[in-house]
Amino acid sequence: MKPIIVSQDTPWRDIHTLLLPAYGETWLMVAIVMLFVVTLGGAAGVVLFNASRRGLFPHAHLYRVLNWIVNMGRSLPFLVLMAAIIPFTYWLTGTTIGIPAAIVPMIAAGIPFFARLVESALRELAPEVTAVGLVCGGSRWQIIRSAQLSEALPALVAAVTLNLVSMIEYSAIAGTIGAGGIGYLAVVYGYQRFDNHIMIATIVVLIATIQLIQFAGDRLANRLRHASGSTA
Repeated sequence: MKPIIVSQDTPWRDIHTLLLPAYGETWLMVAIVMLFVVTLGGAAGVVLFNASRRGLFPHAHLYRVLNWIVNMGRSLPFLVLMAAIIPFTYWLTGTTIGIPAAIVPMIAAGIPFFARLVESALRELAPEVTAVGLVCGGSRWQIIRSAQLSEALPALVAAVTLNLVSMIEYSAIAGTIGAGGIGYLAVVYGYQRFDNHIMIATIVVLIATIQLIQFAGDRLANRLRHASGSTA
């Protein structure tokens, strides 16, 4: 005989008591991760571009090393990466479950991904952008800040948007190791306890969140493109 699965759905009126704290945990994880990803990944992307032939300080060896590291970091699916660095995560945080244990692999996955996006955004710039800065006698930092990053701002906003969406998706996957957040709620209640109401609620919230982030990011990037076009 097949086992009978009895579903005990959480009443809709009580969904918010579980969903809101989990949603807050998701954003806490994503906020901490994005702080590291944008800072470190952005710096790595800038160095990666400027170490290439088109950059301010071409350096073939540095470019090859950074390019290899970025490619290696982007090669593993997040679930595999999360499992592979468990010893490092435990050494760093003293635990393999919870929010601290999820943040480490999320940062490890997000930095190379964002670095590649930043490099791609800078590659879209016309070569004249860097050349004009050099002719004007600007320092490397002035050219990077006022010429490269400023001109690539719409593409960088799109990159941040894409990375933010990915980090929310990763946080949901991290729920499988008890990281908390929407993913953990979906796994423990929606999957293990067959709570259909929780599963539906988490799906709707995740879809709505991703759609709103993508919409806002696209709008901001388009406004910046129009503004830069009208200025030019």
